[in-house]
Amino acid sequence: MELELTQIQKDILYALITIYKNKGGGSVKGEEIAELINRNPGTVRNQMQALRSLGLVEGVPGPKGGYRPTSKAYELLAITKYDEAVKVPVIVNGEIQEDLSAEEIVFPTLSHPKVCQARIRILGNIKKISPNDRIIVGPTPVNELLVYGKVVGRDDTDNMVVIDIEKIVALPKDKVGEHMSSPIITVDADEVVENAAKELAKRGIYCMPVVKGDEFVGIFTLDHVAKAVEEGKLKAKVSDVMRPKIVSVEKDISLGEALRIMNDEDVRILVVKDSGKPVGVITDQKILKLLAPEHIKMEH
Repeated sequence: MELELTQIQKDILYALITIYKNKGGGSVKGEEIAELINRNPGTVRNQMQALRSLGLVEGVPGPKGGYRPTSKAYELLAITKYDEAVKVPVIVNGEIQEDLSAEEIVFPTLSHPKVCQARIRILGNIKKISPNDRIIVGPTPVNELLVYGKVVGRDDTDNMVVIDIEKIVALPKDKVGEHMSSPIITVDADEVVENAAKELAKRGIYCMPVVKGDEFVGIFTLDHVAKAVEEGKLKAKVSDVMRPKIVSVEKDISLGEALRIMNDEDVRILVVKDSGKPVGVITDQKILKLLAPEHIKMEH
């Protein structure tokens, strides 16, 4: 049975597991959880009752008491190891790293409970990540969590980076239809590249779908403009320089699902449909801006 947890319950459970691992066992006080997720200790205590009745948390009595996650909690959040096939986005200093994917997040045992760190195993060349870089990893599969932090170290032999965790956020269950841009701004496949580039600049966007008649046939982006400049193709047709790939989704999928599709399909914009009819578009920047306004550099 799929347990439906509320946002706050997910946050509490995740924080509990994090602190529990950092301490190397023992028990965790409600106040410690409250501090990590920036909530009122009373709120945390109230939610613990529900989490205990669901069998996800057990209470530890006595003066040194508190809470402990059960094995069911680990199963529910599935946070030990991801399925290898899933690409988990890595964002460094506000830029999505297309060629990196987080494979595993480990919360090592630390003697100092105030310091909250994680080791993240990353597939790809991690030499481009340096100490003090801001990093966001996620959304993770299953529980759709984003882990924010600052890089404090890198272990090239194990392909791991060590981060100080600033916060852990579970993705809102918002649907793409609630945040898409509509009406869809498109460019005709036969339009001249130069004019299409001016249109992107005028509207302050970095990509738009390309149409031929009623059909969506590709994507035209600022990268294509740069390439056209380099190759002297400003007078060519958009269809000569565009990427002939377009991915569409129904409007009721979640933002997390949309990000995952973008990653799997290697696109940065999706056409949003309502019962098969195109009604809007959504970009990776738009989604990340919603999830992490303070961490994302918007493309101007």
